[in-house]
Amino acid sequence: MIEPAVEELTLEDVFRQARALASTGGRHILGFTGAPGAGKSTVAEQVVDALGPELAVLVPMDGFHLANDVLLALGRRDRKGANDTFDAAGYASLMQRIRSQESSELTGDDAIVYAPRFARDLEEPIGSSLPIRPQTPLIVTEGNYLLLDQGSWPAARACIDQVWFLSPLESVRHERLVKRHEAYGKSHEEAELWALGSDQRNAELIESTAVRADRVLRLV
Repeated sequence: MIEPAVEELTLEDVFRQARALASTGGRHILGFTGAPGAGKSTVAEQVVDALGPELAVLVPMDGFHLANDVLLALGRRDRKGANDTFDAAGYASLMQRIRSQESSELTGDDAIVYAPRFARDLEEPIGSSLPIRPQTPLIVTEGNYLLLDQGSWPAARACIDQVWFLSPLESVRHERLVKRHEAYGKSHEEAELWALGSDQRNAELIESTAVRADRVLRLV
């Protein structure tokens, strides 16, 4: 398998290119993906903040985490974050609604699409949290499995105009993961075990999808 070429860009380069997408007329959907710790959430949030609410809104894939009680019932709670711990069909359905929102005959409040978000403090998804208005030109989404070629993930991908894969140095990615787990209450030893266990298994799967990305980026 041929490794995709990695483009080195500054964050300002990413802002400028995202703004160009938002300014070409009509609705565009831009996705950021990459392994755990790649910086997807941070970069996506920074892009939306840089462009402002008139141009962009963020719709994270994390809002489609299955609830913890569902994961317990399925026997998957100990590997939360794996691709089968998300409502992939629900995410694909939302992307389809966002894709066709401009052409809807609905008006006013009825035309707004509401997306879920993931509450980190609760470790649970919260439905109907993020309003998406039809006049917003750029929808930014981010998540681990935007390029996965199984289940309902391809249906979601078909709605996204471009997917940019973030590929930091492995040492940087691992350090970010450990710090993230520590920030949410794990000891350093527990954080290392999680980063090298469940996170690493997910990372290997996600990194194999980079060949299907429109671009592979490393921020410098």
